[in-house]
Amino acid sequence: MEQCLESPEMLAPGDTPAAGECLILVDEADREVGHASRTRCHEGTGLLHRAFSLFVFNERGEVLIQQRAEGKRLWPLFWSNSCCSHPRRAETMDSAVQRRLHEELGLTCPLHFLFKFKYQAQFDGAGAEHELCSVFIGRCSAPAVRANRAEIAAWRWIAPEALDAQMAAGAARFTPWFIQEWERIRRDHQPAVRALVRG
Repeated sequence: MEQCLESPEMLAPGDTPAAGECLILVDEADREVGHASRTRCHEGTGLLHRAFSLFVFNERGEVLIQQRAEGKRLWPLFWSNSCCSHPRRAETMDSAVQRRLHEELGLTCPLHFLFKFKYQAQFDGAGAEHELCSVFIGRCSAPAVRANRAEIAAWRWIAPEALDAQMAAGAARFTPWFIQEWERIRRDHQPAVRALVRG
């Protein structure tokens, strides 16, 4: 597998430093099989790599959703879950989820694993997501969101029932992984969410 880019000097013209991050390639059993740059992982139909998605709730039971920045290569300006990203090479999942939650939203809170699933979603001929994704939930009792504007165009808290209605109506554009994850959370994990919100 190709070597990851290790320094900004090695980036291709137009790439951001994040494009050269070493991500973890896995098999379907989540066994590490190699590494590749973020850019390479998302080219074509994508390379299967380790990822995570976070759903942050407040004490009213609302979930934080974000609109992806216009400059995103994949699904720009689509609405998505609170935060999603990838652990880097040699980084634990626990470290990665806390790092990214703070980098994107300025938040820190305990996160609880719910489930893991594999999906592939094609954006266009040049890019896709192909991930083995671990899904976590967390609760921030006094959330003061500080959104990273390089990553996030907008954000809002929304009641689960209102989000259900918007997804059913197709009134807004949502990322494909968000739709799959939210459907499974609502179908299989409502007791865990209720317990989390009650604290």
